[in-house]
Amino acid sequence: MTDATSGPSSSARPGRYKGKAVVLAVAAAVGGFLFGFDSSVINGAVDAVQGQFALSGVVTGLVVAVALLGCAFGAWLGGRLSDRWGRTRVMVLGAILFFVSSILSGLAFAAWDLALWRVVAGIGIGIASVIAPAYIAEIAPAAMRGRLGSLQQLAITLGIFAALLSDQLLATSAGGAAQELWFGLEAWRWMFLVCVVPAAVYGILALRIPESPRYLVSLGRQDEARAVLADVLGADEDPDERVAQIEQIIRADAKLTNQASLRGPALGLLPVVWVGILLSVFQQFVGINVIFYYSTTLWQAVGFEESQSFLISTITALTNVAVTFIAIGLIDKVGRRPLLLIGSAGMAVALGTMAVAFLNATGTGEEISLEGPWGVVALVAANAFVVFFGATWGPLVWVLLGEMFPNRIRAAALGVAASAQWVANFLITLSFPEMLDRWGASVPYFMYAAFALVSFFFVLTKVPETKGVQLEDMEGLKVERRGRAVSD
Repeated sequence: MTDATSGPSSSARPGRYKGKAVVLAVAAAVGGFLFGFDSSVINGAVDAVQGQFALSGVVTGLVVAVALLGCAFGAWLGGRLSDRWGRTRVMVLGAILFFVSSILSGLAFAAWDLALWRVVAGIGIGIASVIAPAYIAEIAPAAMRGRLGSLQQLAITLGIFAALLSDQLLATSAGGAAQELWFGLEAWRWMFLVCVVPAAVYGILALRIPESPRYLVSLGRQDEARAVLADVLGADEDPDERVAQIEQIIRADAKLTNQASLRGPALGLLPVVWVGILLSVFQQFVGINVIFYYSTTLWQAVGFEESQSFLISTITALTNVAVTFIAIGLIDKVGRRPLLLIGSAGMAVALGTMAVAFLNATGTGEEISLEGPWGVVALVAANAFVVFFGATWGPLVWVLLGEMFPNRIRAAALGVAASAQWVANFLITLSFPEMLDRWGASVPYFMYAAFALVSFFFVLTKVPETKGVQLEDMEGLKVERRGRAVSD
């Protein structure tokens, strides 16, 4: 046996060490579960909340979407705090925010009160969205970084599925989301309250996992960083060499002035930061969260019963979980760019089909309905969209955001990119109810299809391939197809 400071020396060790990397990645990804759960639990509560507080469509959209502004702030805050406090302490902060907001959202007495606690929940979601991919990228062996990074999205999809399933079970048990369930509280309130369980689990796990080796080296705690790396690296990587690489990068950065800044020549930011921002924006502008925030309401609007709508939403969420395994299996073999290109093309076709289906809808607003086969066409196209998104853009964007930035700006740049993602999510979530009331569903889905098409050409010309590249070597990566630099 070797000590923590020496490289692996037996063939039995790579699997054991990489197994520890998987364990740590899974623990960090529990934040993604909370992210998915808390952001989607509102799905089953929308109609009940609207009726409970007599809200207009615009105000309902605001109550649903306002948490996303908290997410944007949380992402920005998490990126900065993680460089000061460390990754694991910030995870604990996110868990506390999740826990508190879940209780107070469930006990809300007015729309503004619910909105306030949804913002607090959003801050926790934003923190988790930044910290998990950064932490996973920093503890993962390069050869399996894509697969481990994809666990974040898998956890998000599991959280979405768990939220929609619990919504369905609670609503069914009470006879409707607006009906009383236990202790005089309506079912929609319990939809928020159950989130305290995963929040507590996340907090406990965050207290038990080791700190990121890159953060430890930045504090001069090389021995601790070496011990962490020795626990997670396989035979292909030497912990001493990795620590030396990290030290070299930190020393080089210290000699440069303003190099930890995100400022650059491209509209005030470094080109690589803009790539991260636009990846985040396109991930949301294809409208994926319309499916997960409003699907129950949408399927009811086109003629399905409440119980059927809950079931359809749950099946869609389960599909999202299943197809994430496609990304996990292919990302380190095929690469990031090919999968993103396939996803963009598939999403554009599926969204275009949905838009055409809704062109054949009759009525507007709450009176909208799909006649004949068009309801089935819309349902199949919606699930095809989820398949293409869940196997590509869903997990891959988080993997890229965790790995594509140079070390000196990783946390801050990830925070900015994730903030942009949440702002984009807010705009899509807030605008959809009004667009649905005013023009029906075809207009927004045509718009989402157009963004999916544009995302194809963006990936083709601007996004670099990061498969197999060490985090310390991300500086100056170029898009191989056209040789365009995406970082300084």
